[in-house]
Amino acid sequence: VALKSVGCALVGGHTCEAKELGLGFSVCGTCDSVMKKSLMKPGDALILTKPLGTGALFAADMRAKARGPWIQQALRSMATSNGTAAKILHSKGSVACTDVTGFGLIGHLFEMCSQSEMQVQIELKKVPFYQGAIDCVEMGIESSLQVSNVRLRRAVKSQEEVRSQPAYPLLFDPQTAGGLLAAVSKDYAEQCVAELRA
Repeated sequence: VALKSVGCALVGGHTCEAKELGLGFSVCGTCDSVMKKSLMKPGDALILTKPLGTGALFAADMRAKARGPWIQQALRSMATSNGTAAKILHSKGSVACTDVTGFGLIGHLFEMCSQSEMQVQIELKKVPFYQGAIDCVEMGIESSLQVSNVRLRRAVKSQEEVRSQPAYPLLFDPQTAGGLLAAVSKDYAEQCVAELRA
Protein backbone atom coordinates (compact mmCIF):
# COMPACT_ATOMS: atom_id res chain seq x y z
CA VAL A 1 0.00 0.00 0.00
CA ALA A 2 2.78 2.45 0.92
CA LEU A 3 4.66 1.82 -2.33
CA LYS A 4 1.48 2.04 -4.44
CA SER A 5 0.61 5.41 -2.92
CA VAL A 6 3.80 6.88 -4.45
CA GLY A 7 3.46 5.12 -7.80
CA CYS A 8 6.04 2.44 -7.10
CA ALA A 9 5.83 -1.34 -7.57
CA LEU A 10 7.81 -3.98 -5.70
CA VAL A 11 8.70 -6.48 -8.41
CA GLY A 12 11.08 -8.97 -6.85
CA GLY A 13 13.48 -9.77 -4.09
CA HIS A 14 15.23 -12.44 -2.11
CA THR A 15 15.72 -13.43 1.51
CA CYS A 16 18.89 -13.81 3.52
CA GLU A 17 19.47 -14.72 7.15
CA ALA A 18 21.35 -12.51 9.59
CA LYS A 19 21.41 -11.61 13.26
CA GLU A 20 19.84 -8.21 12.58
CA LEU A 21 16.96 -7.13 10.37
CA GLY A 22 18.11 -5.65 7.08
CA LEU A 23 16.28 -4.25 4.08
CA GLY A 24 17.69 -2.91 0.83
CA PHE A 25 16.26 -1.73 -2.46
CA SER A 26 17.42 -1.12 -5.99
CA VAL A 27 15.33 1.58 -7.66
CA CYS A 28 14.79 1.86 -11.41
CA GLY A 29 12.71 4.46 -13.17
CA THR A 30 12.60 7.44 -15.49
CA CYS A 31 12.68 11.15 -14.77
CA ASP A 32 11.28 14.02 -16.82
CA SER A 33 13.31 16.73 -15.08
CA VAL A 34 16.07 16.68 -12.49
CA MET A 35 16.62 19.00 -9.54
CA LYS A 36 20.35 19.26 -8.81
CA LYS A 37 22.43 20.42 -5.86
CA SER A 38 24.51 22.57 -8.17
CA LEU A 39 21.84 24.97 -9.44
CA MET A 40 21.33 27.51 -6.62
CA LYS A 41 21.18 31.09 -7.86
CA PRO A 42 21.97 34.39 -6.11
CA GLY A 43 18.91 35.72 -4.28
CA ASP A 44 17.18 32.33 -3.95
CA ALA A 45 15.39 31.53 -0.69
CA LEU A 46 16.06 28.21 1.04
CA ILE A 47 13.08 26.07 2.03
CA LEU A 48 13.26 23.06 4.34
CA THR A 49 10.20 20.82 4.09
CA LYS A 50 10.49 18.89 7.39
CA PRO A 51 11.80 19.82 10.84
CA LEU A 52 15.19 18.69 12.14
CA GLY A 53 15.95 16.56 15.17
CA THR A 54 15.26 12.87 14.49
CA GLY A 55 18.82 11.88 15.40
CA ALA A 56 18.67 13.48 18.85
CA LEU A 57 15.08 12.33 19.47
CA PHE A 58 15.76 8.67 18.73
CA ALA A 59 19.05 8.73 20.64
CA ALA A 60 17.00 9.99 23.60
CA ASP A 61 14.34 7.35 22.99
CA MET A 62 16.98 4.60 23.20
CA ARG A 63 17.88 5.96 26.64
CA ALA A 64 14.18 6.18 27.69
CA LYS A 65 14.54 9.99 27.92
CA ALA A 66 12.19 11.03 25.10
CA ARG A 67 8.51 11.73 25.68
CA GLY A 68 5.96 9.71 23.73
CA PRO A 69 4.43 12.68 21.88
CA TRP A 70 7.89 13.77 20.67
CA ILE A 71 8.49 10.39 19.06
CA GLN A 72 4.94 10.09 17.70
CA GLN A 73 5.14 13.42 15.84
CA ALA A 74 8.56 12.54 14.42
CA LEU A 75 7.32 9.14 13.23
CA ARG A 76 4.29 10.75 11.56
CA SER A 77 6.54 13.13 9.69
CA MET A 78 9.05 10.41 8.79
CA ALA A 79 6.25 8.32 7.29
CA THR A 80 5.24 11.24 5.03
CA SER A 81 6.59 10.94 1.49
CA ASN A 82 8.62 13.82 0.06
CA GLY A 83 6.82 13.33 -3.26
CA THR A 84 4.19 16.02 -2.79
CA ALA A 85 6.75 18.51 -1.49
CA ALA A 86 8.99 17.82 -4.49
CA LYS A 87 6.09 18.50 -6.89
CA ILE A 88 5.26 21.77 -5.15
CA LEU A 89 8.89 22.91 -5.16
CA HIS A 90 9.25 22.00 -8.84
CA SER A 91 6.01 23.80 -9.72
CA LYS A 92 7.46 26.97 -8.19
CA GLY A 93 10.54 26.76 -10.39
CA SER A 94 13.00 25.16 -7.99
CA VAL A 95 15.82 23.40 -9.81
CA ALA A 96 18.23 23.14 -6.85
CA CYS A 97 17.28 20.57 -4.24
CA THR A 98 18.64 17.81 -2.02
CA ASP A 99 17.28 15.56 0.71
CA VAL A 100 18.43 16.13 4.29
CA THR A 101 19.54 12.80 5.72
CA GLY A 102 22.60 11.43 7.50
CA PHE A 103 24.93 14.40 6.99
CA GLY A 104 22.47 16.79 8.65
CA LEU A 105 21.35 20.18 7.35
CA ILE A 106 24.85 21.70 7.33
CA GLY A 107 26.37 18.69 5.56
CA HIS A 108 23.82 18.67 2.76
CA LEU A 109 23.73 22.46 2.48
CA PHE A 110 27.53 22.48 2.27
CA GLU A 111 27.29 20.16 -0.75
CA MET A 112 24.77 22.50 -2.41
CA CYS A 113 26.93 25.56 -1.71
CA SER A 114 30.11 23.89 -2.94
CA GLN A 115 28.55 22.61 -6.14
CA SER A 116 26.76 25.91 -6.83
CA GLU A 117 29.80 28.01 -5.81
CA MET A 118 27.58 30.00 -3.47
CA GLN A 119 27.39 31.11 0.15
CA VAL A 120 24.14 31.24 2.09
CA GLN A 121 22.81 32.88 5.22
CA ILE A 122 20.64 30.89 7.63
CA GLU A 123 18.43 32.52 10.25
CA LEU A 124 18.52 29.94 13.04
CA LYS A 125 15.25 31.17 14.53
CA LYS A 126 13.47 30.30 11.26
CA VAL A 127 14.76 26.71 11.07
CA PRO A 128 12.04 24.22 12.13
CA PHE A 129 12.83 21.64 14.81
CA TYR A 130 10.77 18.73 16.08
CA GLN A 131 9.16 19.20 19.46
CA GLY A 132 11.56 17.87 22.08
CA ALA A 133 14.68 18.01 19.91
CA ILE A 134 16.14 21.03 21.70
CA ASP A 135 15.25 19.40 25.05
CA CYS A 136 17.34 16.39 24.02
CA VAL A 137 20.32 18.59 23.16
CA GLU A 138 19.98 20.39 26.48
CA MET A 139 20.10 16.97 28.22
CA GLY A 140 23.38 16.33 26.42
CA ILE A 141 21.89 13.65 24.17
CA GLU A 142 22.87 13.46 20.52
CA SER A 143 23.11 10.87 17.77
CA SER A 144 26.24 8.74 17.54
CA LEU A 145 26.73 10.19 14.01
CA GLN A 146 26.73 13.77 15.31
CA VAL A 147 30.47 13.70 16.01
CA SER A 148 31.40 13.09 12.36
CA ASN A 149 28.88 15.68 11.13
CA VAL A 150 30.23 18.41 13.41
CA ARG A 151 33.53 18.33 11.48
CA LEU A 152 31.80 20.68 9.01
CA ARG A 153 31.44 23.42 11.62
CA ARG A 154 34.37 25.05 9.81
CA ALA A 155 31.88 25.90 7.05
CA VAL A 156 29.88 28.11 9.45
CA LYS A 157 31.41 31.59 9.39
CA SER A 158 29.47 33.03 12.34
CA GLN A 159 30.13 30.05 14.60
CA GLU A 160 31.22 32.22 17.54
CA GLU A 161 27.85 34.01 17.48
CA VAL A 162 25.62 30.95 17.19
CA ARG A 163 27.29 28.01 18.88
CA SER A 164 25.95 28.99 22.31
CA GLN A 165 22.36 28.79 21.04
CA PRO A 166 20.62 25.56 22.12
CA ALA A 167 19.38 24.77 18.58
CA TYR A 168 22.80 25.12 16.93
CA PRO A 169 23.91 21.46 17.38
CA LEU A 170 20.73 20.32 15.60
CA LEU A 171 22.01 21.84 12.36
CA PHE A 172 24.42 18.87 12.31
CA ASP A 173 21.87 16.31 13.52
CA PRO A 174 21.65 13.29 11.16
CA GLN A 175 18.12 12.82 9.88
CA THR A 176 16.23 9.65 9.14
CA ALA A 177 13.51 10.13 6.48
CA GLY A 178 14.33 13.83 6.48
CA GLY A 179 12.77 16.47 4.31
CA LEU A 180 13.93 18.30 1.22
CA LEU A 181 16.11 21.40 1.15
CA ALA A 182 15.44 23.49 -1.92
CA ALA A 183 16.41 26.86 -3.34
CA VAL A 184 13.42 28.78 -4.68
CA SER A 185 13.21 32.23 -6.24
CA LYS A 186 12.26 34.82 -3.61
CA ASP A 187 9.32 35.76 -5.84
CA TYR A 188 7.70 32.36 -5.21
CA ALA A 189 9.04 31.47 -1.76
CA GLU A 190 6.05 32.61 0.34
CA GLN A 191 3.55 30.96 -2.01
CA CYS A 192 5.63 27.80 -2.00
CA VAL A 193 5.74 27.65 1.82
CA ALA A 194 1.98 28.26 1.99
CA GLU A 195 1.31 25.35 -0.36
CA LEU A 196 3.69 23.07 1.54
CA ARG A 197 1.85 23.86 4.79
CA ALA A 198 -1.63 23.37 3.28
